[in-house]
Amino acid sequence: MSELSATLIDRGVAPSQVTRRSARVVAMLTYAVLLIAWSKVLGIPNDTVQVFVWLWFGTIAWHIEAPRRYHLRFLRDWWPPVVGLVIYFYTRGLTDELGLPVHYSMPIRVDEWISSTFGGNGALPTQQLQDAWCGRPCLRESDPRWYDVFFTTVYASHFLTGLTIAAVLWVRERAEWVLWFRRYVAMNFGALVVYIAYPMAPPWLAADEGYLAEQIPRLTGRGWRDLGLGRLDLVLQGVGNPVAAMPSLHAGITFLVAMYGIWRLRTPLRWLLVLYPLAMSTALVYYGEHYVIDIVAGALLAVVVMLGSAAWERGRAQESPGPR
Repeated sequence: MSELSATLIDRGVAPSQVTRRSARVVAMLTYAVLLIAWSKVLGIPNDTVQVFVWLWFGTIAWHIEAPRRYHLRFLRDWWPPVVGLVIYFYTRGLTDELGLPVHYSMPIRVDEWISSTFGGNGALPTQQLQDAWCGRPCLRESDPRWYDVFFTTVYASHFLTGLTIAAVLWVRERAEWVLWFRRYVAMNFGALVVYIAYPMAPPWLAADEGYLAEQIPRLTGRGWRDLGLGRLDLVLQGVGNPVAAMPSLHAGITFLVAMYGIWRLRTPLRWLLVLYPLAMSTALVYYGEHYVIDIVAGALLAVVVMLGSAAWERGRAQESPGPR
């Protein structure tokens, strides 16, 4: 079957037409069982290398009867951006060791101003959401509500969404994969520059350090506790940096997903994508992970990346016509 598949692909037949439906179903079911078992024992893949490997296995399962050289194209195409993202991942974890002062007060003052300006009582939006939704006292160990499960799932999607979109686009249309990955990598490195220049503490850390009168518990992990995912903290936080908070990359990536989807898709349903950054932003503020100003900064970075990438692509297209 592999020699025939190779011949067909060489003749321009799409890999999706090479793999039989029955073979794909068996391969994808096997892949799903292995991924679920891995996530249950070791946690959902949440770093670049793990996600990359599992996405590669997913493309292999989807085109299980395609020739080996087709599957090796994935490695050839993906290794440069993945190496870049690995560099980002570990550099981000070191930016709090460069000796620059950590900023605590600025985001507190800005969020208090936002609260007062838009009809709040002057308290931080995080405090208002936790008072309304978490209960008194608001504790990390408190029993989760149904919306905690939803918001924790939205939060955790950050580790998978960007690269999963890239894998789907790679399978369907490589030129579109290039456009998306260019923006995704630029988004990560744009945030890294700000993290290095302006280390800033999130609300939960500011409260721990005494910059806030009330404690702000970090609630991120409690939504999945009753689902038996006890390794959640390790899964969600990984190799991180507590003062890499401005801008919020969690929020920024969701804005990038929504902007890119609205730009590239043609269905009227594409406007529903705005619900993703809305849900992520709410989760980040409610869980004490970010201030509102961090989310605004993430959205602005996404706009800059979208506009900058489009301008660069137009310039390249004028220099040498053809897909880039």
